[in-house]
Amino acid sequence: MRGKDLLKRILQIIIVLIGISFLTFLLTYLSPGDPVTAMYSASGTTPSAELLEQTREALGLNKPFLVQYWDWLTGCLQGDFGSSYAFHKPVVSLLLSRLWPTLKLALCSLALMLVVSIPLGVLSATHKGGIADYIVRFFTFLGASLPNFWVGLLLMYVFAVQLGWLPVVSTGQGFTKLILPSITLAFAMMGKYTRQVRTAFLEELNQDYVVGARCRGIKESVILWKHVLPNSVLPLVTMLGLSMGSLLGGTAVVEVIFSYPGLGNLAVTAISSMDYPLIQGYVLWIAIIYMVINLLVDISYGFLDPRTKEAGKR
Repeated sequence: MRGKDLLKRILQIIIVLIGISFLTFLLTYLSPGDPVTAMYSASGTTPSAELLEQTREALGLNKPFLVQYWDWLTGCLQGDFGSSYAFHKPVVSLLLSRLWPTLKLALCSLALMLVVSIPLGVLSATHKGGIADYIVRFFTFLGASLPNFWVGLLLMYVFAVQLGWLPVVSTGQGFTKLILPSITLAFAMMGKYTRQVRTAFLEELNQDYVVGARCRGIKESVILWKHVLPNSVLPLVTMLGLSMGSLLGGTAVVEVIFSYPGLGNLAVTAISSMDYPLIQGYVLWIAIIYMVINLLVDISYGFLDPRTKEAGKR
């Protein structure tokens, strides 16, 4: 990616982030209910009308919408996302404390998915129309059809409740407590990635260089694993970037089911308690992470496939 294109992408990211921040702030502003009342109700106190008004004034909630948004946006630019109403802590410290558990869960899920999907995709492609192909395609269809929450509850019932092999509640500490949440998240992705590997592998098997390699007497295993596989896996880089971003922001259901202390669980708590600063900070953080990952994926393409770099220079 050229320097001019990189600056253009960074400018686009900044514009999109401003738009996301405005929409997020607007939706929380227009949402029904009073966060101050919810904050006192959560603590078990019944505040007077005067105390409610004083709290709103202290938090700046009685100011006009645009003034509130500008104050929050300027604070974000200085690294201050405000303080959580529910936890009474800075939003940044809360997000940082939950980022590593979610990142660890996402990486484990992606690693597990790749370990299973790539061999299954290759097996399905090399046995096209055979029994192995039909079995793999059946399980990929099953994985893409079942919702995460159902898979998580099923795994919990079998391996935690009935067999007692794994813990029901995942505190994020220890490898065994990552197994069930990781399998749950990886299960749906396995179907999509296995089909992608199969399709890419079949396309590469029809290329001229494969026919030429076979005519020269090169072993089939060498052709498959040394030449076809690297070219087939390259398109997965973009998908991996998108999946990493979606995992960091879309693990809420799984984290709640297993009581996993990650960003998704924190976001659900923030929504239920009407913790507006935490909701706004969470959405903005996830948007930044998602777009930065996509940018890094685009940059990496030039190193993984030099043809894309040459095409950009034309």
